Amino acid sequence: MAIKIFIDQGHNPQGVNAGAEGFGLREQDITYNVGIYLADLLRKDNRFEVRTSRNSPNEVLGTSNSTSLAARVNAANSWPANYFLSIHTNANTNPAVNGTEAYVYQEYTQSYYWGEQILNAIVRQIGTKNNGVRVRPSLYVLRKTNMPAALIELAYITNANDAEKLKNNQSQFAQAIYSGMLSYFGF
Repeated sequence: MAIKIFIDQGHNPQGVNAGAEGFGLREQDITYNVGIYLADLLRKDNRFEVRTSRNSPNEVLGTSNSTSLAARVNAANSWPANYFLSIHTNANTNPAVNGTEAYVYQEYTQSYYWGEQILNAIVRQIGTKNNGVRVRPSLYVLRKTNMPAALIELAYITNANDAEKLKNNQSQFAQAIYSGMLSYFGF
């Protein structure tokens, strides 16, 4: 039986729950593209079934931040997915801050090891700084999902070197996430 992966491409294309911006890039465009590349890789692998939160670049989920987040979680829970991955880019007022991190609800759980494998693969394949797995039980998509869930911050859209990677290496980010998933599942 195929493993059901729900890919949440963080943020909406405009309006409510739009993402961060930096160096002419928009988080919601990057997360959409990386999510579609990843979904394509998973669909070619008969060990997986996949669904995405946004099925077109212009799709808007919800009418507020809270209903946007709820729509993503409800779609994963009602499917029901076996694993949930929310894809994001990070931002900071300090342009020197850079790297990749994973956020999970609790340490030393399936979610933790899921996020850790994905994080390590991104760092190894893309060359970003490893900022570690961080526990954030306050994050709605981690708190309300009924399956192991991780939120991955690919890199900092506000850092020049990271932004260059986010602009030019979107399919490679997806490939790295896929490699991390394969490692997690022992494939």
